[in-house]
Amino acid sequence: MQKQLMHFMKNIQLKNIIFFISFLSIISAQADIPYELNEKLKAYPINPANYSIHIQEVHSSQPIVSWNSHKQRKPASVIKLLTTYSGVLALGYDYRWETKFFHTGYIRAGVLRGDIYVKASGDPSLSTKDIAPIVEQIKESGIHKILGSIIIDRSIFSVASKSNSGFDRNTYSPYNAMPDAMMFNKRKSTICITPRGRSVRIDRDIPDHSYKIVNKLKMVNGSCRRGRSWPRVNIKTNHSGRSTIFLSGRLSKRCGRRTICKVVSMPHRAFYYALKNGLKKAGVKFEGTLKLKKVPKKAKYLFSHKSERLEKIISTIAKKSDNLMARQLMLTLGAKSFSPPSTTFKSRKAVKKILNKYHILERGTTFIDNGSGLSRVARVTAQSFTNLLLHGASSGNASRWMNTLSIAGIDGTIRKRFKYSTVYGRAWMKTGTIRGVANIIGYVEGSRYTRWWYWSMIEGLHNMEEN
Repeated sequence: MQKQLMHFMKNIQLKNIIFFISFLSIISAQADIPYELNEKLKAYPINPANYSIHIQEVHSSQPIVSWNSHKQRKPASVIKLLTTYSGVLALGYDYRWETKFFHTGYIRAGVLRGDIYVKASGDPSLSTKDIAPIVEQIKESGIHKILGSIIIDRSIFSVASKSNSGFDRNTYSPYNAMPDAMMFNKRKSTICITPRGRSVRIDRDIPDHSYKIVNKLKMVNGSCRRGRSWPRVNIKTNHSGRSTIFLSGRLSKRCGRRTICKVVSMPHRAFYYALKNGLKKAGVKFEGTLKLKKVPKKAKYLFSHKSERLEKIISTIAKKSDNLMARQLMLTLGAKSFSPPSTTFKSRKAVKKILNKYHILERGTTFIDNGSGLSRVARVTAQSFTNLLLHGASSGNASRWMNTLSIAGIDGTIRKRFKYSTVYGRAWMKTGTIRGVANIIGYVEGSRYTRWWYWSMIEGLHNMEEN
């Protein structure tokens, strides 16, 4: 078991930082860092006060090693496990978000003389692929022509209208996207650029007219390399929140299709344009407009469109470190725990309330911020993660929970590691980095199915990429 853990820890690298806990085989249960490990750590320019380590066998009450376990740390993306596990405890693995559809007026001879209302639920997974089944359900409701508007109710969340978090300079990058009750395509707008000889074809993934594209690309001869391989992208947003994407630079005629994903549109607008286009394709006539308003009491229920199961959502959050989905889930917990609309404040309270019910968080040591880890003010202790991992491993759905994490050499953020390691497929982890911080949390299965879990965090590092 110790050899496997040693080999495992030796091969862990998080953004080129070799974790110091590669020396598990020499650690014994004690409060201080063992002499041998401390000697090894001297090779790394890390102040002992700047890291926490906690390693423990799942069914043991004593750690193998525990260092600075009660000290508050910046969790980065590993805080997502507080969000996802809260979701499991409060909602269950089979929970689904429901986007509900209503109508006003009446339906006669295939004509709706009234409006269609869409009651948003904060579904993190709603995307273009859901449009066709939604349109089909509208048709099955006997509607083939709509003499009214499409009205979206986003009242379940009360969040800032800004589209990005402003966490760093990558303003329009998808990982910076902000939550919304009417989330669609994870707030991403996708542009496809296809060279056609001397010209270039530019397509949007959906006919979303809420943003503009200005093409200043110059098609050139030569190989598709270096300055000729990708267009330059510049985005400007006006005071009303409307964005314009400027494409410029040189692009080789030999290049294949190029895809650019940016956060430039409001998700409720993107959903509206996608639905409008879907209705047109299906032969449902609609010439109305988009409006934002709460569903009135007089509205009549049509149908509900359900999301993917929570189990799949939290797997995406943990394995792909999906910031936006984590934010959506946290706000959903706020709406479920307290009366809507959910706010960031309510959702923080909700997560703490859920976890405190099971004595997971150390009192007075946790600040969750937004639940995604894209934060420099969030704080958690190693002991809180200790409690979470132990609770997850001792639950009736231990394997189900563990499999939502990245599996060594198989998927998620560690899919490219441990391919030829003895722990291939036998370690379940969540990693996280922001500038100056690197951490890792998870489980390792040893011989005879003994499960160990570990938590480590390093602060005070330099040149770390944010993830």
